[in-house]
Amino acid sequence: MMNIRLENQTISHEFFLLGFSDLLKFRYILFLLFSLIYLMTLTGNLLILDLIHNDSRLHTPMYFFLGNLACLDAGSSSVTVPRMLADLLTDVRTISLTACRAQVFFFILFVCSEMFLLAGMSYDRYVAICHPLHYSHIMSWEVCVQLASVVWALGFSHSLINTLCTHRLNFCGPNIIQSFFCDLSLLLQLSCTDIFINILLIFLAAVFLALPALLITFIPYIHIFRTILRIPTKEGKHKAFSTCTSHLSVVFIYYGTLLFTYLRPAPSHPGISDSLVSVIYTVITPLLNPLIYSLRNKELKGALRNTLHKHFHIGTDIRLSL
Repeated sequence: MMNIRLENQTISHEFFLLGFSDLLKFRYILFLLFSLIYLMTLTGNLLILDLIHNDSRLHTPMYFFLGNLACLDAGSSSVTVPRMLADLLTDVRTISLTACRAQVFFFILFVCSEMFLLAGMSYDRYVAICHPLHYSHIMSWEVCVQLASVVWALGFSHSLINTLCTHRLNFCGPNIIQSFFCDLSLLLQLSCTDIFINILLIFLAAVFLALPALLITFIPYIHIFRTILRIPTKEGKHKAFSTCTSHLSVVFIYYGTLLFTYLRPAPSHPGISDSLVSVIYTVITPLLNPLIYSLRNKELKGALRNTLHKHFHIGTDIRLSL
């Protein structure tokens, strides 16, 4: 363990990821389980990206944003799961302070960018249902690219500021992180330096970024539901609402898991319970999003059938020619 002694204090430059230390007897089962989930997550999100890229019928604003969501889900899962899988196979689960900060940076980048992206997707659904005649003009490709750029820029800026502010901190107390990855809140708990500035930044981000994103995500649905209720036919109502159900499901899963993770009462015996809760939003949620969109979206399912049909016939033609 790398330590520097400074003014009778030992400054730690490495941390021990507690992770699933209480379940080491199941380490190989957990390794196989999480490896399968990670493989399915990457496959599902990359498949969505491939379908959107190759099927011209999916070259619309809604699927443009869905492609960005697939990138964020694949990225957020890749930040935490590979390291967790490696730690399950070793007894030395240390991580350097530099690597810990890098993990904090990329995790905040992907998670916060998804929050802003979900707000942009809500706006897209609002325009599509409440102003369908002006949809192509309002949601032009230029506007879509600008919205996506703002999403990534906000996520990057917020992540960079919070990560840079950890450089002012010293860590001279316990160096055990009660999770399988470096979460910013857990890292701040280990600091022996005043963390007022860091907490202030988190508070300001919640007020000026998270709260507006939350409002932009949910308020449009008030107008969307009002518009849907005014549609005279049952078939029309069902068609309009079906375009929103996938997005709403992802929104509720995203905010539900985050609120449950960060606003729940602190457990009396932290450790494995914290790790299991973290699994929900770092491992399970990125898997659920592509499943929700693929199972509930007729256009995506149609594109997948066409792709499989195309490849099947190409393969058959090659075998016949041989």
